Amino acid sequence: MVLEKIFKAYDIRGLYGEEIDEDLAWKIGHASAQFLRSLLSGYQRGQAASNRLVVGRDMRPHSEPLCKAMIDGITSAGIGCVDIGLCDTPMIYFAINHLGTCGGIQVTASHNPMEYNGFKISGAGARPVGRDTGLKEVQHIVSTLRRMPAGASLGHAQQMDLWDDYRNHVLRFLRMPRPLKVVVDASNGMGGKMIPAIFEGTDIDMVPLNWTIGEGFAHSPNPLVEANLAQLKKGVVENDADMGICLDGDADRCMFVDEQGNTVRCDLMTALLARYFLKDNPAGLVVYDLRSSKVVAEEIRAAGGTPRRERVGHAFMKKAMTDGHGVFGGELSGHFYFADNYNCDSGAIVFATAVSVLAGQDEPFSKVMAPLNRYSHSGEINFEVEDKQAKMNEIAETFSDAEVDHLDGVTVQYADWWCNVRPSNTEPLLRLSLEAADETMMTEKLEQLKALLGEPVDH
Repeated sequence: MVLEKIFKAYDIRGLYGEEIDEDLAWKIGHASAQFLRSLLSGYQRGQAASNRLVVGRDMRPHSEPLCKAMIDGITSAGIGCVDIGLCDTPMIYFAINHLGTCGGIQVTASHNPMEYNGFKISGAGARPVGRDTGLKEVQHIVSTLRRMPAGASLGHAQQMDLWDDYRNHVLRFLRMPRPLKVVVDASNGMGGKMIPAIFEGTDIDMVPLNWTIGEGFAHSPNPLVEANLAQLKKGVVENDADMGICLDGDADRCMFVDEQGNTVRCDLMTALLARYFLKDNPAGLVVYDLRSSKVVAEEIRAAGGTPRRERVGHAFMKKAMTDGHGVFGGELSGHFYFADNYNCDSGAIVFATAVSVLAGQDEPFSKVMAPLNRYSHSGEINFEVEDKQAKMNEIAETFSDAEVDHLDGVTVQYADWWCNVRPSNTEPLLRLSLEAADETMMTEKLEQLKALLGEPVDH
Protein backbone atom coordinates (compact mmCIF):
# COMPACT_ATOMS: atom_id res chain seq x y z
CA MET A 1 0.00 0.00 0.00
CA VAL A 2 2.88 2.36 0.83
CA LEU A 3 4.44 1.75 -2.61
CA GLU A 4 1.20 2.75 -4.33
CA LYS A 5 1.21 6.00 -2.38
CA ILE A 6 4.83 7.04 -2.94
CA PHE A 7 5.26 6.02 -6.60
CA LYS A 8 3.91 9.12 -8.35
CA ALA A 9 3.42 9.93 -12.03
CA TYR A 10 6.99 11.18 -12.54
CA ASP A 11 8.97 10.28 -9.42
CA ILE A 12 8.97 8.60 -6.00
CA ARG A 13 8.22 10.78 -3.00
CA GLY A 14 7.10 10.41 0.62
CA LEU A 15 7.74 11.15 4.29
CA TYR A 16 11.22 10.15 5.44
CA GLY A 17 11.16 7.54 8.20
CA GLU A 18 7.54 6.57 7.55
CA GLU A 19 7.22 6.01 3.81
CA ILE A 20 10.84 6.37 2.64
CA ASP A 21 13.85 4.85 4.41
CA GLU A 22 17.26 3.36 3.69
CA ASP A 23 15.85 -0.13 3.07
CA LEU A 24 13.56 1.24 0.38
CA ALA A 25 16.42 3.34 -1.05
CA TRP A 26 18.51 0.17 -1.46
CA LYS A 27 15.61 -1.56 -3.24
CA ILE A 28 15.00 1.41 -5.53
CA GLY A 29 18.69 1.51 -6.42
CA HIS A 30 18.75 -2.21 -7.16
CA ALA A 31 15.46 -2.17 -9.09
CA SER A 32 16.40 0.91 -11.13
CA ALA A 33 19.74 -0.64 -12.05
CA GLN A 34 18.00 -3.82 -13.18
CA PHE A 35 15.46 -1.93 -15.24
CA LEU A 36 17.83 0.57 -16.86
CA ARG A 37 20.38 -2.12 -17.72
CA SER A 38 17.62 -4.11 -19.46
CA LEU A 39 17.04 -1.18 -21.83
CA LEU A 40 20.61 -1.14 -23.14
CA SER A 41 21.18 -2.43 -26.66
CA GLY A 42 23.93 -4.94 -27.34
CA TYR A 43 26.08 -2.12 -28.75
CA GLN A 44 25.66 -0.04 -25.64
CA ARG A 45 26.41 -2.98 -23.37
CA GLY A 46 29.82 -3.15 -24.99
CA GLN A 47 30.69 0.34 -23.74
CA ALA A 48 32.11 0.47 -20.24
CA ALA A 49 30.57 3.87 -19.51
CA SER A 50 27.08 2.66 -20.39
CA ASN A 51 27.09 0.08 -17.62
CA ARG A 52 27.03 2.79 -14.95
CA LEU A 53 24.47 5.00 -13.23
CA VAL A 54 25.01 8.57 -12.03
CA VAL A 55 23.63 9.47 -8.60
CA GLY A 56 23.34 12.74 -6.71
CA ARG A 57 21.43 14.21 -3.80
CA ASP A 58 19.86 17.38 -2.51
CA MET A 59 20.53 19.25 0.75
CA ARG A 60 18.07 17.41 3.05
CA PRO A 61 19.86 15.85 6.06
CA HIS A 62 18.49 12.39 5.23
CA SER A 63 19.48 12.55 1.55
CA GLU A 64 23.05 11.44 2.30
CA PRO A 65 22.17 8.15 4.08
CA LEU A 66 19.45 7.47 1.51
CA CYS A 67 21.94 8.02 -1.31
CA LYS A 68 24.49 5.71 0.32
CA ALA A 69 21.92 2.94 0.65
CA MET A 70 20.79 3.50 -2.93
CA ILE A 71 24.38 3.19 -4.19
CA ASP A 72 24.70 -0.13 -2.36
CA GLY A 73 21.54 -1.29 -4.10
CA ILE A 74 22.82 -0.22 -7.51
CA THR A 75 26.19 -1.92 -7.15
CA SER A 76 24.57 -5.10 -5.79
CA ALA A 77 22.84 -5.39 -9.17
CA GLY A 78 26.22 -5.48 -10.92
CA ILE A 79 26.06 -1.90 -12.19
CA GLY A 80 28.79 0.67 -11.64
CA CYS A 81 27.90 3.92 -9.93
CA VAL A 82 29.24 7.47 -10.21
CA ASP A 83 28.37 9.60 -7.17
CA ILE A 84 28.53 13.33 -7.98
CA GLY A 85 27.41 14.36 -4.50
CA LEU A 86 25.35 17.43 -3.63
CA CYS A 87 23.86 18.82 -6.82
CA ASP A 88 20.79 20.27 -8.48
CA THR A 89 18.63 17.81 -10.41
CA PRO A 90 19.55 19.24 -13.87
CA MET A 91 23.19 18.43 -13.09
CA ILE A 92 22.19 14.75 -13.09
CA TYR A 93 20.79 15.19 -16.61
CA PHE A 94 24.06 16.78 -17.66
CA ALA A 95 26.17 14.05 -16.04
CA ILE A 96 24.22 11.21 -17.68
CA ASN A 97 24.97 12.67 -21.12
CA HIS A 98 28.46 13.92 -20.32
CA LEU A 99 29.57 10.51 -19.04
CA GLY A 100 27.40 8.42 -21.38
CA THR A 101 25.80 6.35 -18.60
CA CYS A 102 22.67 4.23 -18.85
CA GLY A 103 20.82 6.61 -16.53
CA GLY A 104 20.85 8.37 -13.21
CA ILE A 105 18.97 8.95 -9.96
CA GLN A 106 18.66 12.12 -7.92
CA VAL A 107 17.70 11.81 -4.25
CA THR A 108 15.33 14.75 -3.73
CA ALA A 109 11.83 15.74 -2.73
CA SER A 110 12.00 18.85 -4.92
CA HIS A 111 9.69 21.55 -3.50
CA ASN A 112 8.20 19.43 -0.69
CA PRO A 113 8.82 20.26 3.01
CA MET A 114 12.08 19.17 4.64
CA GLU A 115 10.57 16.04 6.21
CA TYR A 116 9.95 14.56 2.74
CA ASN A 117 12.38 12.83 0.43
CA GLY A 118 12.32 10.85 -2.79
CA PHE A 119 13.95 9.78 -6.04
CA LYS A 120 13.91 11.10 -9.62
CA ILE A 121 14.98 8.42 -12.10
CA SER A 122 16.25 9.07 -15.62
CA GLY A 123 17.31 6.70 -18.38
CA ALA A 124 20.03 6.94 -21.02
CA GLY A 125 20.18 10.40 -22.57
CA ALA A 126 18.38 11.68 -19.42
CA ARG A 127 15.06 10.44 -20.76
CA PRO A 128 12.49 10.62 -17.94
CA VAL A 129 11.37 7.43 -16.24
CA GLY A 130 7.74 8.02 -15.28
CA ARG A 131 4.72 5.86 -14.62
CA ASP A 132 4.26 5.06 -18.31
CA THR A 133 7.95 4.83 -19.18
CA GLY A 134 9.31 2.42 -16.58
CA LEU A 135 8.35 3.55 -13.08
CA LYS A 136 5.64 0.87 -12.84
CA GLU A 137 8.26 -1.74 -13.73
CA VAL A 138 10.65 -0.37 -11.10
CA GLN A 139 7.83 -0.48 -8.54
CA HIS A 140 7.10 -4.11 -9.41
CA ILE A 141 10.76 -5.08 -8.99
CA VAL A 142 10.92 -3.22 -5.65
CA SER A 143 7.86 -5.14 -4.42
CA THR A 144 9.63 -8.47 -5.04
CA LEU A 145 13.02 -7.63 -3.51
CA ARG A 146 14.51 -8.72 -0.23
CA ARG A 147 17.59 -6.77 0.75
CA MET A 148 20.86 -8.60 0.20
CA PRO A 149 23.42 -8.82 3.03
CA ALA A 150 26.02 -6.07 3.30
CA GLY A 151 29.09 -6.60 1.18
CA ALA A 152 27.28 -8.35 -1.68
CA SER A 153 28.45 -5.70 -4.15
CA LEU A 154 29.18 -6.66 -7.75
CA GLY A 155 29.59 -3.19 -9.26
CA HIS A 156 32.14 -0.46 -8.60
CA ALA A 157 31.19 2.87 -6.99
CA GLN A 158 33.27 6.01 -7.39
CA GLN A 159 32.98 9.68 -6.55
CA MET A 160 33.46 12.32 -9.23
CA ASP A 161 33.56 16.13 -9.22
CA LEU A 162 31.88 17.45 -12.37
CA TRP A 163 31.37 21.08 -11.31
CA ASP A 164 33.95 22.58 -13.71
CA ASP A 165 32.45 20.69 -16.65
CA TYR A 166 28.92 21.61 -15.60
CA ARG A 167 29.84 25.27 -15.18
CA ASN A 168 31.36 25.39 -18.66
CA HIS A 169 28.24 23.76 -20.11
CA VAL A 170 25.81 26.22 -18.49
CA LEU A 171 27.91 29.31 -19.26
CA ARG A 172 27.71 28.57 -22.99
CA PHE A 173 24.20 30.04 -22.67
CA LEU A 174 25.40 33.29 -21.04
CA ARG A 175 26.02 36.18 -23.48
CA MET A 176 25.79 39.49 -21.66
CA PRO A 177 26.53 42.78 -23.48
CA ARG A 178 26.13 44.66 -20.18
CA PRO A 179 26.09 43.83 -16.46
CA LEU A 180 22.83 43.29 -14.58
CA LYS A 181 21.92 43.29 -10.92
CA VAL A 182 19.79 40.25 -10.03
CA VAL A 183 18.32 39.18 -6.70
CA VAL A 184 18.59 35.38 -6.55
CA ASP A 185 16.36 33.52 -4.09
CA ALA A 186 17.61 29.93 -3.86
CA SER A 187 14.79 28.94 -1.46
CA ASN A 188 17.42 27.28 0.80
CA GLY A 189 17.56 24.57 -1.84
CA MET A 190 20.22 23.31 -4.21
CA GLY A 191 20.38 26.67 -5.97
CA GLY A 192 22.34 27.79 -2.91
CA LYS A 193 25.21 25.55 -4.04
CA MET A 194 24.66 25.70 -7.81
CA ILE A 195 24.28 29.47 -8.35
CA PRO A 196 27.59 30.59 -6.78
CA ALA A 197 29.43 27.57 -8.22
CA ILE A 198 28.39 28.55 -11.76
CA PHE A 199 27.71 32.29 -11.87
CA GLU A 200 30.17 33.91 -9.46
CA GLY A 201 32.74 35.85 -11.47
CA THR A 202 30.34 36.64 -14.33
CA ASP A 203 28.80 40.01 -15.22
CA ILE A 204 25.80 39.25 -13.01
CA ASP A 205 25.83 41.30 -9.81
CA MET A 206 23.97 38.83 -7.59
CA VAL A 207 22.15 39.71 -4.38
CA PRO A 208 21.77 36.41 -2.49
CA LEU A 209 18.59 35.38 -0.69
CA ASN A 210 18.27 32.05 1.16
CA TRP A 211 21.47 30.47 -0.13
CA THR A 212 22.11 28.52 3.11
CA ILE A 213 21.36 24.82 2.62
CA GLY A 214 20.55 21.94 4.97
CA GLU A 215 19.09 24.03 7.80
CA GLY A 216 15.44 24.34 6.78
CA PHE A 217 13.48 26.68 4.54
CA ALA A 218 12.85 30.39 5.07
CA HIS A 219 9.79 29.86 2.89
CA SER A 220 8.38 26.82 1.12
CA PRO A 221 10.73 25.99 -1.81
CA ASN A 222 7.89 26.18 -4.32
CA PRO A 223 8.14 29.41 -6.37
CA LEU A 224 4.86 28.71 -8.15
CA VAL A 225 3.04 29.79 -4.96
CA GLU A 226 2.80 33.57 -5.09
CA ALA A 227 3.26 34.01 -1.33
CA ASN A 228 6.71 32.40 -1.58
CA LEU A 229 7.89 35.25 -3.84
CA ALA A 230 7.19 38.00 -1.28
CA GLN A 231 10.76 38.13 0.05
CA LEU A 232 12.18 38.19 -3.49
CA LYS A 233 9.87 41.01 -4.60
CA LYS A 234 10.85 43.11 -1.62
CA GLY A 235 14.54 42.39 -2.26
CA VAL A 236 14.33 43.44 -5.91
CA VAL A 237 12.75 46.80 -5.10
CA GLU A 238 14.99 47.54 -2.11
CA ASN A 239 18.17 46.73 -4.06
CA ASP A 240 17.08 48.56 -7.22
CA ALA A 241 17.75 45.34 -9.13
CA ASP A 242 17.09 44.69 -12.82
CA MET A 243 15.24 41.46 -12.06
CA GLY A 244 14.78 38.67 -9.53
CA ILE A 245 14.61 34.91 -9.79
CA CYS A 246 13.37 32.23 -7.42
CA LEU A 247 14.41 28.58 -7.74
CA ASP A 248 12.62 25.56 -6.30
CA GLY A 249 14.20 23.01 -3.96
CA ASP A 250 16.13 21.00 -6.55
CA ALA A 251 16.66 23.99 -8.88
CA ASP A 252 15.01 22.59 -11.98
CA ARG A 253 12.30 25.29 -11.93
CA CYS A 254 12.73 29.06 -12.06
CA MET A 255 10.27 31.95 -11.61
CA PHE A 256 10.92 35.58 -12.50
CA VAL A 257 10.16 38.99 -10.98
CA ASP A 258 10.58 42.29 -12.84
CA GLU A 259 12.35 45.42 -11.55
CA GLN A 260 9.08 46.73 -10.07
CA GLY A 261 8.59 43.58 -8.00
CA ASN A 262 5.87 42.08 -10.20
CA THR A 263 5.70 38.37 -10.98
CA VAL A 264 6.40 37.53 -14.62
CA ARG A 265 4.37 34.50 -15.72
CA CYS A 266 6.42 31.66 -17.13
CA ASP A 267 4.31 31.27 -20.26
CA LEU A 268 5.15 34.87 -21.13
CA MET A 269 8.82 34.07 -20.49
CA THR A 270 8.42 31.17 -22.93
CA ALA A 271 7.15 33.65 -25.53
CA LEU A 272 10.05 36.04 -24.89
CA LEU A 273 12.76 33.38 -24.95
CA ALA A 274 11.25 31.63 -27.99
CA ARG A 275 12.01 34.70 -30.10
CA TYR A 276 15.60 34.65 -28.82
CA PHE A 277 16.19 31.02 -29.80
CA LEU A 278 14.42 31.36 -33.14
CA LYS A 279 16.89 34.06 -34.21
CA ASP A 280 19.55 31.38 -34.58
CA ASN A 281 17.09 28.65 -35.55
CA PRO A 282 14.71 30.07 -38.17
CA ALA A 283 11.58 27.95 -38.66
CA GLY A 284 12.49 25.97 -35.51
CA LEU A 285 9.94 24.14 -33.38
CA VAL A 286 9.06 25.54 -29.94
CA VAL A 287 7.07 23.40 -27.51
CA TYR A 288 4.73 24.85 -24.87
CA ASP A 289 2.22 23.32 -22.49
CA LEU A 290 -1.48 23.77 -23.15
CA ARG A 291 -2.04 25.99 -20.09
CA SER A 292 0.00 28.72 -21.78
CA SER A 293 -1.35 31.99 -23.14
CA LYS A 294 -2.26 32.36 -26.82
CA VAL A 295 0.59 34.88 -26.85
CA VAL A 296 3.09 32.03 -26.92
CA ALA A 297 1.94 30.56 -30.24
CA GLU A 298 1.44 34.06 -31.68
CA GLU A 299 5.00 35.10 -30.83
CA ILE A 300 6.49 31.86 -32.14
CA ARG A 301 4.72 32.28 -35.48
CA ALA A 302 5.64 35.96 -35.65
CA ALA A 303 9.30 34.96 -35.25
CA GLY A 304 9.01 32.43 -38.07
CA GLY A 305 8.91 29.37 -35.82
CA THR A 306 6.53 26.45 -35.50
CA PRO A 307 4.53 26.25 -32.25
CA ARG A 308 3.70 22.85 -30.76
CA ARG A 309 1.09 22.64 -28.01
CA GLU A 310 1.73 19.74 -25.65
CA ARG A 311 0.46 17.95 -22.56
CA VAL A 312 1.59 19.16 -19.15
CA GLY A 313 4.61 17.38 -17.65
CA HIS A 314 8.31 16.99 -18.35
CA ALA A 315 7.93 13.50 -19.85
CA PHE A 316 5.62 14.84 -22.58
CA MET A 317 7.59 18.04 -23.11
CA LYS A 318 10.92 16.23 -23.48
CA LYS A 319 9.43 13.67 -25.86
CA ALA A 320 7.91 16.45 -27.99
CA MET A 321 11.25 18.27 -28.04
CA THR A 322 13.03 15.09 -29.12
CA ASP A 323 10.46 13.92 -31.68
CA GLY A 324 10.07 17.34 -33.28
CA HIS A 325 13.73 18.43 -32.98
CA GLY A 326 12.54 21.39 -30.94
CA VAL A 327 14.88 24.28 -30.18
CA PHE A 328 13.21 25.38 -26.94
CA GLY A 329 10.24 24.64 -24.71
CA GLY A 330 8.50 26.07 -21.66
CA GLU A 331 5.81 25.24 -19.12
CA LEU A 332 3.64 27.47 -16.97
CA SER A 333 5.17 25.75 -13.92
CA GLY A 334 8.66 27.19 -14.53
CA HIS A 335 10.27 24.25 -16.34
CA PHE A 336 12.18 25.33 -19.46
CA TYR A 337 13.73 22.93 -21.99
CA PHE A 338 16.71 23.41 -24.32
CA ALA A 339 17.85 21.55 -27.42
CA ASP A 340 21.47 22.21 -26.47
CA ASN A 341 20.85 20.74 -23.02
CA TYR A 342 19.80 17.30 -24.28
CA ASN A 343 16.17 18.55 -24.46
CA CYS A 344 16.18 18.74 -20.65
CA ASP A 345 14.96 21.41 -18.25
CA SER A 346 17.35 23.54 -16.22
CA GLY A 347 16.91 26.38 -13.75
CA ALA A 348 20.54 27.40 -14.28
CA ILE A 349 20.25 27.59 -18.06
CA VAL A 350 16.99 29.53 -18.12
CA PHE A 351 18.58 31.99 -15.67
CA ALA A 352 21.60 32.38 -17.97
CA THR A 353 19.35 32.81 -21.00
CA ALA A 354 16.98 35.28 -19.36
CA VAL A 355 19.76 37.60 -18.17
CA SER A 356 21.34 37.38 -21.63
CA VAL A 357 18.07 38.47 -23.26
CA LEU A 358 17.46 41.29 -20.77
CA ALA A 359 21.05 42.54 -21.00
CA GLY A 360 20.55 42.91 -24.74
CA GLN A 361 17.57 45.24 -24.24
CA ASP A 362 17.62 49.00 -23.62
CA GLU A 363 14.35 48.89 -21.66
CA PRO A 364 13.67 47.59 -18.15
CA PHE A 365 12.23 44.11 -17.68
CA SER A 366 8.65 45.36 -17.15
CA LYS A 367 8.71 47.29 -20.43
CA VAL A 368 10.17 44.31 -22.29
CA MET A 369 7.32 42.11 -21.05
CA ALA A 370 4.48 44.64 -21.44
CA PRO A 371 3.63 43.86 -25.12
CA LEU A 372 3.30 40.15 -24.23
CA ASN A 373 0.80 40.76 -21.45
CA ARG A 374 -2.08 41.40 -23.85
CA TYR A 375 -4.64 38.90 -22.56
CA SER A 376 -6.07 38.19 -19.12
CA HIS A 377 -5.02 34.81 -17.72
CA SER A 378 -6.30 33.11 -14.56
CA GLY A 379 -3.22 31.04 -13.81
CA GLU A 380 -3.93 27.48 -12.67
CA ILE A 381 -6.83 27.12 -10.20
CA ASN A 382 -7.66 23.89 -8.33
CA PHE A 383 -11.13 22.46 -7.65
CA GLU A 384 -11.92 19.40 -5.53
CA VAL A 385 -13.96 16.98 -7.66
CA GLU A 386 -14.51 13.29 -6.93
CA ASP A 387 -15.70 12.12 -10.37
CA LYS A 388 -13.19 13.99 -12.50
CA GLN A 389 -14.05 12.35 -15.80
CA ALA A 390 -17.78 12.99 -15.42
CA LYS A 391 -17.15 16.66 -14.69
CA MET A 392 -14.85 17.03 -17.70
CA ASN A 393 -17.53 15.41 -19.87
CA GLU A 394 -20.04 17.91 -18.49
CA ILE A 395 -17.76 20.82 -19.41
CA ALA A 396 -17.31 19.48 -22.94
CA GLU A 397 -21.08 19.18 -23.28
CA THR A 398 -21.76 22.64 -21.82
CA PHE A 399 -19.39 24.28 -24.30
CA SER A 400 -20.03 21.93 -27.22
CA ASP A 401 -20.34 24.86 -29.65
CA ALA A 402 -16.63 25.64 -29.06
CA GLU A 403 -13.60 23.95 -30.58
CA VAL A 404 -13.11 21.09 -28.11
CA ASP A 405 -10.12 18.78 -27.73
CA HIS A 406 -8.92 16.22 -25.19
CA LEU A 407 -5.13 16.42 -25.49
CA ASP A 408 -4.86 16.77 -21.70
CA GLY A 409 -8.19 16.84 -19.89
CA VAL A 410 -10.61 18.95 -21.88
CA THR A 411 -9.91 22.23 -23.68
CA VAL A 412 -12.61 24.50 -25.10
CA GLN A 413 -11.63 27.36 -27.41
CA TYR A 414 -13.65 30.32 -28.61
CA ALA A 415 -12.44 33.32 -30.59
CA ASP A 416 -12.15 35.53 -27.49
CA TRP A 417 -11.58 33.07 -24.64
CA TRP A 418 -10.48 29.51 -23.89
CA CYS A 419 -10.04 27.21 -20.92
CA ASN A 420 -8.43 23.90 -20.09
CA VAL A 421 -9.58 21.61 -17.29
CA ARG A 422 -7.29 18.69 -16.55
CA PRO A 423 -7.17 16.08 -13.77
CA SER A 424 -4.55 15.75 -11.07
CA ASN A 425 -2.66 12.45 -11.27
CA THR A 426 -2.69 11.88 -7.52
CA GLU A 427 -5.58 13.83 -5.93
CA PRO A 428 -9.33 14.30 -6.47
CA LEU A 429 -8.64 17.64 -8.14
CA LEU A 430 -9.39 19.31 -11.44
CA ARG A 431 -7.05 22.12 -12.49
CA LEU A 432 -8.48 25.03 -14.46
CA SER A 433 -6.54 27.45 -16.68
CA LEU A 434 -8.58 30.18 -18.35
CA GLU A 435 -7.70 33.09 -20.62
CA ALA A 436 -9.85 35.82 -22.13
CA ALA A 437 -9.49 38.96 -24.20
CA ASP A 438 -9.70 41.20 -21.12
CA GLU A 439 -10.11 41.15 -17.35
CA THR A 440 -13.88 41.67 -17.45
CA MET A 441 -14.46 38.69 -19.70
CA MET A 442 -12.00 36.55 -17.76
CA THR A 443 -13.87 37.24 -14.51
CA GLU A 444 -17.20 36.53 -16.18
CA LYS A 445 -16.05 33.20 -17.61
CA LEU A 446 -14.38 32.21 -14.36
CA GLU A 447 -17.71 32.64 -12.56
CA GLN A 448 -19.36 30.49 -15.22
CA LEU A 449 -16.78 27.74 -14.68
CA LYS A 450 -17.11 27.99 -10.89
CA ALA A 451 -20.82 27.26 -11.29
CA LEU A 452 -19.78 23.92 -12.79
CA LEU A 453 -16.69 23.14 -10.69
CA GLY A 454 -17.48 24.65 -7.27
CA GLU A 455 -15.27 26.95 -5.20
CA PRO A 456 -11.49 26.84 -5.67
CA VAL A 457 -9.29 25.11 -3.09
CA ASP A 458 -5.68 25.76 -2.05
CA HIS A 459 -3.32 22.97 -3.20
